[in-house]
This record gives sequence, C-alpha cells and structure tokens, in this order.
Amino acid sequence: MAALRDLTTLEEFREVERLESEIWGPIDLVPVPILAVTVQRGAVLVGAFEGQRLIGFVYSFPALKPGEQKPSHWSHMLGVHPDHRRSGLGRELKLAQRDRVLALGLDLVEWTYDPLQAANAHLNFVRLGAVVEEYEQNVYGESTSPLHGGIATDRFICQWWIRRPHVERRIRGGVLRAVSHEVLTAPVVNRVKPGGDSLSPDGVELGRREPRVLVDIPADFTTMLAADPARALEWRLQTRAVFTHYLGAGYRVVDFTLDKGARRGRYLLSKVHESMSP
Repeated sequence: MAALRDLTTLEEFREVERLESEIWGPIDLVPVPILAVTVQRGAVLVGAFEGQRLIGFVYSFPALKPGEQKPSHWSHMLGVHPDHRRSGLGRELKLAQRDRVLALGLDLVEWTYDPLQAANAHLNFVRLGAVVEEYEQNVYGESTSPLHGGIATDRFICQWWIRRPHVERRIRGGVLRAVSHEVLTAPVVNRVKPGGDSLSPDGVELGRREPRVLVDIPADFTTMLAADPARALEWRLQTRAVFTHYLGAGYRVVDFTLDKGARRGRYLLSKVHESMSP
C-alpha cells in the first residue's frame, strides 16, 4: 500500500511537476512556484509514495464561488501514475484530501471531470458520493493532451459535500442500495447502437419530464479517443445536448452504474426537488 503524506518542499513540488508531465503530457502544467505559494495559503497537496517514488497526488486550493459567502476547496488535479491505476489509490487520495479540508472547517470540495469517462464517474458518484448540477462546455479548450484526444474539453462540475450523510454512507462502502420503481422504470434519454467493439450514439430525446431519467455513455471512451476520434466527437456532441438540456430543466446527476458486459455506463438524473439529500 502506498504511503501518503503532505508535500511541502520545493523538491517535492518538482516531483509533482514531473509526474504531471508523465500523466498529462508536458503542457498546461501547474508549475513549482504556484504549488509553493498556494500550499502556504491553504492549498492541500498530498502525495502517494512507493518507497521514495511519487506515484500519485491530489491538489486543491481555497475557492470562493461568485455570490457565496463561505469558501470551498477547488480540486484542480488528481493524478495517479499509469502503472497504479485501478488500484484504489485515487480514492485513498481523495479521502486524504477530505480529511484535510474538514480540518480547515469547510464543507464543500468541487472539481471538474469528463462525463464520458466511466471509471471517473464510478469513483465520483459510487465511491465518493458526489453530485452534479453544472455542465460546462470546452472548459480547457481543445487540448492536445493524449488524454483529451483533441476534442472539446466539456466537463461536469462535481459537488462533494464532505460532511453530509450521503457522502458518509458512500465512503463507508454503502454502494448497495434499494432501487425504487421510479429508477427501474426511468427512461433512457439517449439511444445507442452497437458499433464494432464499442457503442455508437444514435440520437437523443429531450422531451421527457419524468422525475428521473437515465443517460448512457460508452465504457471505453479513452480508447475511443485514440482509435476512433470521429465517434468520440459524436459522443461528445450528443451527450452535451442531453446534459445541458436536462440540467437546465432542473435535474441533477445523482448516481452512476457501470456495466462492463454491456460496454456502457449509465447516469441517473433526478429532478432537484425529487433528489436524495446529498
């Protein structure tokens, strides 16, 4: 198991910068001076080590949302070396981040992620208990990073209310829960069709008004970005239409399921007044 510790020295910050480059490529890096000054003013920077080697880190800093009186923390980066993905290390780092933000007296951590990344969705909703009310188009521009594939960097903004009972249950492993009749009968509002070894988008339905609706995504979007960028772009545009419409109509994203056999993930969206308390 990796050893976690707070990073505070210039050499440790240089190690973070090197790992950033390994994960995302040598562009748009958070440089050492920014890490140094923000850590001195309330930023959280936790590293995971295998021996003396940095293999992962999480970085967040204080943020004040327009119109809000109380600050939150904005989680800018969660990075795990490719050799250690799917090991649970990302979750360990997020829980360490939660401990430190709680110690600062704050309630909310926010971050962006690509809604087409099924593994990230599973971590954020099932393992951590995040919810989503905002979808932002092309937040970081059309990045040349190999992880972004050159298409628009649309993102969900996750809200992680770190003191609330729902989050506590998910952290404790409370992922088995009763499925209501409304969820079982909720309509899927985007169509998909088989396309070789993956799925292709096949249209959207924007007129549903049920209390809960479902949205499907492919389970292999990262592979698709490299192997079939045209299909990846179709997925981006069709899910953009779905999420912007339903979030704008008063829904929020409250859960996610991953079905590797069916090669898909599935989001649950609920009307805000119908949603479970986060």
